[in-house]
Amino acid sequence: MAEVRTAEVQTGSFTEDGFLVLPGFLPAGLVDRLVPEVDTWVEEGWRQRSIEASLRPGARAPEVIELDLPAHGELAVLPALLDLLGRPELLGLSFVFHHLHSDRRPAGGAGKSWHHDYEQRPQRDRRLPMIHALHYIGGLQPELGGLAVLPGSHREVAEKGARSHLGTGVLPGETVIDELPPGSTVVLHSALFHTRRSAPGADPGTGPRYMIDGSYCRTGTRWPPVKPYWRQVLAVGRARGLDAGWPELFAERHFGEYEGTERSGG
Repeated sequence: MAEVRTAEVQTGSFTEDGFLVLPGFLPAGLVDRLVPEVDTWVEEGWRQRSIEASLRPGARAPEVIELDLPAHGELAVLPALLDLLGRPELLGLSFVFHHLHSDRRPAGGAGKSWHHDYEQRPQRDRRLPMIHALHYIGGLQPELGGLAVLPGSHREVAEKGARSHLGTGVLPGETVIDELPPGSTVVLHSALFHTRRSAPGADPGTGPRYMIDGSYCRTGTRWPPVKPYWRQVLAVGRARGLDAGWPELFAERHFGEYEGTERSGG
């Protein structure tokens, strides 16, 4: 697994490596409230309706979105996270919320091929950073399927699927992250290539694998949204007062129009 270092040490190498590993980053009380929210999100079919709205043109926006859930909204604007993102090595002091995805997968679930999640069409530069915070609220264990990242690959200008033909295979220089305590967060530059590995033969009683993916972008361009109902997402953030102290966090002017999306994940 990746070497565990403090956030203070890691931020100094983020520009070069493109990722941070933050074991036990989330408060235990918040984790306790997130778990049943994710369970409800999946079991009530809200996650699936969110996916369908993004994949089927003209589909109705879901009645409930992630930011409507109390603990999910708190996670999106967790002060420790926003303070970290506000460091100059990451996003700096002016950034906007992009999206939140919440998921629960069984142990031994399918992997996802090498990809990155930097939203730019066409891919042409890395002038402004976009960041994904992958929150593993139940932690990570090898039998749940690990996350592998390719340090430094965020400096390449490449399409999201440029390495997808490699599947989830091992790449030279990769770092594997597969042992983390509950409430841990992995922060990625969104252009960093990464893959979710499956754990074939895992005990069905292990797990599940919880992951909430939050994304943020430095202001200075009009970012492509990943959900057709993105205005609704930002409006919920403003209506709940989640932007207190961060006036640009849910501002619509930092986005272009929706043109379709590819699902992200870690």
